[in-house]
Amino acid sequence: MSQQPQAKFRSDYQSPEFTISDIDLVFDLDDTNTFISATSKVQQLKKSTDLLLEGEGMTLVSLKINDVDHDDYTQTDTQLTIHNVSGDFTLAIVTEVNPQENTALEGLYKSGDGFCTQCEAEGFRRITYYLDRPDVLARFTTKVIADKKAYPHLLSNGNRVSHGDLDDGKHFVHWQDPFPKPAYLFALVAGNFDVLTDTYKTKSGRDVALEIYVDQGNLDRTPHAMTSLINSMKWDEDRFDLEYDLDIYMIVAVDFFNMGAMENKGLNVFNSKFVLAKQETATDTDYLGIEAVIGHEYFHNWTGNRVTCRDWFQLSLKEGLTVFRDQEFSSDLGSRSVNRINNVRIMRGPQFAEDASPMAHPIRPEKVIEMNNFYTLTVYEKGSEVIRMMHTLLGEVNFQKGMKLYFERHDGTAATCEDFVLAMENASGIDLTQFRLWYSQSGTPVLSVTSEYDEVKQEYALTVKQHTPATEDQTEKSALHIPLDIELYTRDGAVMELRCNNENIGNVLNIVEEQQTFVFQDVSEKPVVSLLREFSAPVKLNYAYSDEELIFLMIHAKNDFARWDAGQMLLANYIRANITHVQNNESLVLPEVVVDAFRGVLLNAELDHAFIAEMFVLPNHNEITGWFDTVDVDAIDKALGFIKQTLARDLKDEFSATYHSLKQEIYSVDHDAIGKRSLRNCALSYLAKTDVGESLVEAQYNSADNMTDTMAAMVSANSAELSIRETLMNDFSEKWSHDGLVMDKWFILQGSNPNIEALSTIKETMNHKAFSLKNPNRIRSLIGSFAASNAVNFHSKSGKGYAFLGNILLDLNVSNPQVASRLIDPLLKFKKYDSDRQTLMKEQLQRLADLDNLAKDLFEKVTKALA
Repeated sequence: MSQQPQAKFRSDYQSPEFTISDIDLVFDLDDTNTFISATSKVQQLKKSTDLLLEGEGMTLVSLKINDVDHDDYTQTDTQLTIHNVSGDFTLAIVTEVNPQENTALEGLYKSGDGFCTQCEAEGFRRITYYLDRPDVLARFTTKVIADKKAYPHLLSNGNRVSHGDLDDGKHFVHWQDPFPKPAYLFALVAGNFDVLTDTYKTKSGRDVALEIYVDQGNLDRTPHAMTSLINSMKWDEDRFDLEYDLDIYMIVAVDFFNMGAMENKGLNVFNSKFVLAKQETATDTDYLGIEAVIGHEYFHNWTGNRVTCRDWFQLSLKEGLTVFRDQEFSSDLGSRSVNRINNVRIMRGPQFAEDASPMAHPIRPEKVIEMNNFYTLTVYEKGSEVIRMMHTLLGEVNFQKGMKLYFERHDGTAATCEDFVLAMENASGIDLTQFRLWYSQSGTPVLSVTSEYDEVKQEYALTVKQHTPATEDQTEKSALHIPLDIELYTRDGAVMELRCNNENIGNVLNIVEEQQTFVFQDVSEKPVVSLLREFSAPVKLNYAYSDEELIFLMIHAKNDFARWDAGQMLLANYIRANITHVQNNESLVLPEVVVDAFRGVLLNAELDHAFIAEMFVLPNHNEITGWFDTVDVDAIDKALGFIKQTLARDLKDEFSATYHSLKQEIYSVDHDAIGKRSLRNCALSYLAKTDVGESLVEAQYNSADNMTDTMAAMVSANSAELSIRETLMNDFSEKWSHDGLVMDKWFILQGSNPNIEALSTIKETMNHKAFSLKNPNRIRSLIGSFAASNAVNFHSKSGKGYAFLGNILLDLNVSNPQVASRLIDPLLKFKKYDSDRQTLMKEQLQRLADLDNLAKDLFEKVTKALA
C-alpha cells in the first residue's frame, strides 16, 4: 500500500473539542447526483480554532458559517478541517454524492430501485462532512425530496411532521426525531413499497403506529415480522419495564445490505432475509431468526439508542447487552434449552476459533484500524456471555435493579462498559472488581477440574484450575472471576444438597484464583458431577468423565442443557479417538453402549422433540478444529462420517418409526410443530445414509407443502451425496430462480456440496441468473458457505479452493471491502494446518498484502495474520 492505515487506541480517547446539538438535513434524491444540505448548530467545548470533520467519497459544493461563505478550510480524501472558528455558530454544508456507484453499501446507496442508508459504524461521513463519532449526540430533522411516482414513500428517523407536493412531479416528507442521537443512527429510505400496518398500545396507553415496508409483491411474507415486533414490544415492557418512546416504529426490508439489520431510531433497516417469511419460502429456522433479529433491533431502542456508546471500543456495551436481551426474549417465547444449545454452539465453534486467531481481541478492544472489523462474535456473542455471567452472579432481581440504575444515570448520553458494570455493582452491592477483567482480557479460559471422594469422611472435593492461553494480542493473562454452575447426583439420579464449610450453598461456585478446592460435606456416596451447567461461563472444560458418567448424565441430569452437553462430550470422545484411528490406519469404533444411549434419547417420550433433534446434531468441523493444534481435515471428515453412518445404520428402525410418526397435516409455526418437524427432519438426515434414503428424500421433496420440509430433503440429498441430488437441485432452481432470497438456500447447498467436483460447480453457479457479486447475501450464501462450511473441498491440497477465494477477495477489495473482510477469515487461520496448506494459504494473503489499493478492512486482517 502507498500509505499504511494507522491504528487507533482506546487509551487515546479524548472528548470532542466541538459538538453539534441540532442538525437539519435536506436530501434532493437522484440516482447519480444527490444533493444534501446539512445545517448544524455547532457548540465549542474546548479552546480550539479548528473544527475537524470526517468525510469521504463525496463532492463539497458549498460551506457557510452563520450564512456567510467560508473558504478558510483544508480538505483531504477523508477529512475537512475548517479554520478560524470559535464559540457557537451555524454551519451549512452542501455535498453531492452518487448513490448508484456506491457499491460499498455504506452511506447513501441504491438498493435495487430504492434509496437506502447504512451509517453504522462510520457511514454518515459518506453523506456529509460531520463530527462522525458516537459521543456527539444531536437532534435530527430531515426533509426528503424525490420524484413522487418513482419514490412514493420517503422515510427517515423520528415522527412525520409534514409532507406535500413540489414542482416537476416531486414531493417531500419532513421528519423530526426529538431524541438526540449520534450520526450512526441516522437513516433514510425512499422507494415504492408495499406496507403492512398495525398499532401497539403501550402500557401507559400511548398508541404507536407500526409499519413494515417491503418490495412490491412481498406483503404476504410480512405478518410474522409484525407479530415478532409486537411480541418484542410487549416482552420489553414485561421483563425490563421499558416502553417505546416515538409515535411510529418502521421497519424496511432491503435486498442489498452488508449486515443483518440496523437499529436506526424509529426506522430499522433490515436485510430482507430477516423480515420476509411464509411457509412456501421460509424455513422454521428463518422464522425463528426473524423473531430474534426483530427483537434485537427493537431492544436497541433503549440499549444502544437511548443510551449509546461513548466510542467504538465500547461497542459491546450495546451489542453484548442487546444480544443477551434477544436471547432471553427467544428463550422466554420458545424453548430455553434449544436456544441455549444453539447459542453455545456459536461460542464453541466460530467464537472460540476467533479467540485463537490472529484477530483475537477482548470484548472491549484496545486498538482498531477499521471499526467494521470489530463487529465480531467476540464483541456480540462473548459480550452477551459476559452479561449472562453478571446475571448469574447477581440474580434476576439485582440485575433488573442494575438496569434501572443504568438508565437513570445514562439515558440520553454516550456511556462506557465501565458505566454499565458500575451500575450493576452499585445496585446489587456485589463486588465486580475482578470480574471487570472479562472486558479487557482476550482468549478462551480453560477450566481443568479433578475430583476426589473420601468415603470415610463422606466428603467430595472438586479442585478447579483456570488458565487462559496466550493470544496474538496478549501474552500475559490474569485469573478471572468465573461462575461455575454444578450439580451432584446420587447413583439413582437424585440431586444432592450442596454443603460447603458446614453451610448450604447454591449451585454456582465462584472461581477467582488460579487453583481452588471446594470440599462438600455430608456426601453419602460417590456422586456424579454435572459441571458448567447452562454453560455458566464462556470457557473450555477439561474433566475426565467416563463413558458411564456421561451416559448417566444424558439420562438423569435435571437440566436439559446438561443432558445435551453430556451427549456432546461422549460424541467428542469418539470423534477424537476415530481421528487417531484414521491417522493410524486402524478400524473405526463406536461402542454399542454409546449407540444405546442415543437410542434411549430418541425413544424418550418425555423429552421435547426439538431437544431430541439437537441431541443428534454432531459437533461440526469448525468446532472440532478447535480441539487440535494441527488440524487433519480429511481425518475429521472420515471420523464424523463414520459416526453418523453408524448411528444411521444401528438406529435405522427407530429413526424410521420417528420419521413416520411425526408427519403433520397442517403447517404452523408454533413451537410444538417446529419441534416435531425438527426431529422428523433430523431422522430423515440419518435415514438418507441408509438404503431407504433415496426414496424417502425424493418422496418428501415431492410432497412437501412448506420450505422447511423441502430444504430438509435437499440438505439430506446434498450431505449424503444421493443420486437424486441433481434432479432436486434443478427442479428447485427452475421454481425459484426469480426469488433471490429463496435461491440463497440453493446457493448454500452448492457451496457446501461435499462432492469432489464442488469447486467447478460453484464456478458455474456464479453464472446463474439469480447470482450477483454485488449482492452480499448471494456472496455469503455461495462463496461464504464454501469457505466456511466445506472444509474438505476448500482445504483441498491442490490449493484451488484458496486461490478461488483469493480471486474473489481481489474483486471485493474494490467493490465491497466490508464483505471481503468477512469472507477472509478462513484464510487467517492458516497456522492450524499442515505446512503445505499453510504455504498455499499464505500465498493468497500475500497477494492481497502486495496490492497498492488494499482496503483498510482487509489490511488490518492480512497484516495481523502475516505478522
